[in-house]
Amino acid sequence: MTNSATAKKVALVTGGVGGIGSAICRELALQGQQVIAGYHPAEEKTAQARLAEWKQEGLSIDIAASDVANFESCAASAKEITAKYGKVDVLVNCAGITRDKTLRKMLPEDWQAVLDVDLNSLFNVTKQYIDGMTDRGYGRIVNISSVNGKKGQFGQTNYSAAKAGVHGFTMALAQEVARKGITVNSVSPGYVETAMTKAIPADISAAIVAQIPLARMAQPDEIAYVVSFLCNDRAAYVTGTNISVNGGLFISF
Repeated sequence: MTNSATAKKVALVTGGVGGIGSAICRELALQGQQVIAGYHPAEEKTAQARLAEWKQEGLSIDIAASDVANFESCAASAKEITAKYGKVDVLVNCAGITRDKTLRKMLPEDWQAVLDVDLNSLFNVTKQYIDGMTDRGYGRIVNISSVNGKKGQFGQTNYSAAKAGVHGFTMALAQEVARKGITVNSVSPGYVETAMTKAIPADISAAIVAQIPLARMAQPDEIAYVVSFLCNDRAAYVTGTNISVNGGLFISF
């Protein structure tokens, strides 16, 4: 068997056709990895458009549909991916949604949907690939959390709880697989300039930026760079940690 640490690596990025996810896919592909952008079946049109862009750029990025909130869907997708590519060396859990409401107005389905996609997906997806990484003695897992998983946010009890859970999952799994050559880390972006944040009314956007010491939102590429660092072979001694990329919006140890 070819050593996974020296052969061309295969990376799976869930939420891979979104603003941050697509930037991560592109960064990893530019590093020479074979990348698979995961997406929800409802995003088929967006996924095909992204795929066309990546092909035009000559990037080695494929797409794969699955519902990360559903274990059976993730298992089926993993079976197809491993049949085609043989392995997954790098996993970036980036899929996420929001259903913002104060707790008093939040419905059970608002709570459950966010927990299913933003937290339970880490189990649903990672479970499919952790044995293979362990068997090969190599793996890089990066979980995308949020600044609001550290500081909380008004109207986001569901999202803040899920993203805080991402840190707990990361720290526990890092301890379980460290001796198997697998690192597990999380990245916590602050506000990032994507299609979603560009749709925020100008006055609200200005108020957000006013709270950020660096006086701007992040670019998706800036998040992708940090993720790519953690996925690099040279970051082999970094595990169980979180890297904040929030422009100074929330500063802590």
